[in-house]
Amino acid sequence: MRGGGLLVAGTTSDAGKSVVTAGICRWLVRRGVKVAPFKAQNMSLNSFVTREGAEIGRAQAMQAQAARVEPTALMNPVLLKPGSDRSSQVVLMGKPVGEMSARGYHGGRQEALLGTVTDCLEELRSTYDAVICEGAGSPAEINLRRTDIVNMGIARAARFPVLVVGDIDRGGVFASFFGTTALLSAEDQSLVAGYLVNKFRGDVSLLEPGLDMLYGLTGRRTYGVLPYAHGLGIDEEDGLRVSLRGAVRESVVAPPHGEDVLRVAVCAVPLMSNFTDVDALAAEPGVVVRFVDRAEELADADLVIVPGTRGTVKALAWLRERGLAEALVRRAAEGRPVLGICGGFQVLGERIEDEVESRAGVVEGLGVLPVRVRFERAKTLARPVGSALGEVVEGYEIHHGVADVRGGEPFLDGCRVGAAWGTHWHGSLESDAFRRRFLVEVARAAGRRFVPAPDTSFGVLREEQLDRLGDLVEEHADADALWRLIEGGAPAGLPFVPPGAPALGAGGPESRGAAPDPAPQSPEGLEIAGSAGSRGQGLENPGSAASRSEGLEVSRPETQGEAPGPQGPDGADVHVDEEAL
Repeated sequence: MRGGGLLVAGTTSDAGKSVVTAGICRWLVRRGVKVAPFKAQNMSLNSFVTREGAEIGRAQAMQAQAARVEPTALMNPVLLKPGSDRSSQVVLMGKPVGEMSARGYHGGRQEALLGTVTDCLEELRSTYDAVICEGAGSPAEINLRRTDIVNMGIARAARFPVLVVGDIDRGGVFASFFGTTALLSAEDQSLVAGYLVNKFRGDVSLLEPGLDMLYGLTGRRTYGVLPYAHGLGIDEEDGLRVSLRGAVRESVVAPPHGEDVLRVAVCAVPLMSNFTDVDALAAEPGVVVRFVDRAEELADADLVIVPGTRGTVKALAWLRERGLAEALVRRAAEGRPVLGICGGFQVLGERIEDEVESRAGVVEGLGVLPVRVRFERAKTLARPVGSALGEVVEGYEIHHGVADVRGGEPFLDGCRVGAAWGTHWHGSLESDAFRRRFLVEVARAAGRRFVPAPDTSFGVLREEQLDRLGDLVEEHADADALWRLIEGGAPAGLPFVPPGAPALGAGGPESRGAAPDPAPQSPEGLEIAGSAGSRGQGLENPGSAASRSEGLEVSRPETQGEAPGPQGPDGADVHVDEEAL
């Protein structure tokens, strides 16, 4: 029996799709529904490693936690990790298959993956009562509709109803709801069931006349108005924007347990990845976490963190250009705490040999730690468990660089010299006992009378945050109507809102005003249920989506042949495994 489902789309990026999806998952599982999250294609530098060693978007791992299930590659079959403005590493079924330009990906590669993502979705539907899908960006990006596999493409393939989320805190939410609907074809519009307002401040009764007018214009109801909620601190999909320079990471509002606060400065390096590593620090009472990009902002910091990055050599050059490299070296020499995580660990080493990520060859590091790093084509994806400072530590690894540690004291997989630490392990600070011991060491080296709270549990705090998301859905949305959507699909007879998508040849993917699909189809009209034709080149392998990942040989470019490299300035395609795609 196939489970029901819903696609949570958005009027824009950052409209709240990730948190709404997580909230719906938590609400459903508390009702006794066996539910799973799904995002066909994610673009993010914040990723996670599943227990089977697959890399997926961290937002989907968070949503799986909300659903109280173990995350798997099925929940995010395609992950794009940007390496520049024009190219990304393509991760397919949890394994990297190479680098590709945006033009090459949207020029045909993406559509070829439709069969893979629909098979993953069908496998989840055969196991769970409901699957809550998250879209990407906006479904009204008509320039990309022809090859879409994450918004209306997957909704039409699965015949899932679509709930469009709008962020009213940004303004223009009514125009966004109407415009999003009016730019979709009749076929796509037939699945758009209605809207959900996110981040509302004030008296809902003042909003109701606008919601009534929206219903009159579109024939679609609003399924809820979620209030603005402070301090959620839920994993984000994308890196911090430049406009957030100096932003303070959301944290609990609590006074320090000791006499002093502890100030943590995180270098906002280019292509910053897994900056969620610092969330556990921000959850500690009395710890203030800031993102910085100027050397002078390190002066009053008790701890400086150089975080992970998708571009280690680029980050190193950026640190040098801004004077941050010199400040880091000086701090370490003075015995003031510095922590490097993954790419940040590599930056603090003596030398980097990179013929894979940047192809820059040998580059001198900052020399803070006695480590030499060599980038290899094979990507390390692991969930290690170890010990440090006398405490058990769990983490996860996502890196191409292999560290040759040549001295210092052992620290997880890296080392420590004085008050400078380095490790490839993401997530280590989520281990409560270890985090407390580490902060005691930092406070001592910084000369601060800071004392970590003895009872802070990051896991408990995360569960409380997820429950708050479930509460928002349960208390401020029409829960019964949402369940009817998930079980029964979009209401019949939803009106067409003109003008609809432009016709083929006029910049749009489909003809205007055509009749709804008689059966699930891809954007090109190819049948998808059991049809090899819709899967594109190299996707004809039989079996489940999970088992077919072996047939795709997705690890091939990481273990043999040419190393994947970045896309050139002319926008040309770069290395990718043709068999995998």
